[in-house]
Amino acid sequence: MKILLASQSPRRKELLSSLGFDFEVVKIDCEEILPDHIKIGEAAAYLSELKANAFRTLQKNEVLLTADTVVAHENRFLGKPKDEMEAREMLQSLSGKIHQVYTGITIKTLDKTITETDVADVEFDEITSEEIDFYIKNYKPFDKAGSYGIQEWLGMAKIKNINGSFYTIMGLPTHLVYKILKEL
Repeated sequence: MKILLASQSPRRKELLSSLGFDFEVVKIDCEEILPDHIKIGEAAAYLSELKANAFRTLQKNEVLLTADTVVAHENRFLGKPKDEMEAREMLQSLSGKIHQVYTGITIKTLDKTITETDVADVEFDEITSEEIDFYIKNYKPFDKAGSYGIQEWLGMAKIKNINGSFYTIMGLPTHLVYKILKEL
């Protein structure tokens, strides 16, 4: 079967490739809007499935993989920051605290749709204003939920504890993807 990865994320491409799968990257145009009533733990799966359902040209011998990552802290979503000020506010709110990263995946064939979510707890050390400014200036985390990438400087320098999969935090729960694709 041919695997189609519906993601523009270089991290997801790298992870899926590192798992040993050959795949083609496809683009899905889908407005990612969460319903007001959605629970934080269900949001990543909802968005992942929303993307999968927006893909209209799936063929018999193809498997579509979509994913979405949601960062949550104190019952609040931390999406991709719009600007430096929002990134700074998010990182200040995470400083010295534990937050959750949810990544939902949907694997779809013509006759089956499997959606799962994995969650990891992430604990940051205290992050100074200077460190936040350095990170934003040098790493420009505007395409990352929660305003940071675990694989970048801030993750290396300031994350002191993880409970869950590193790869879930990076944007693709590789253990789930591997298990489901092997079963198909």
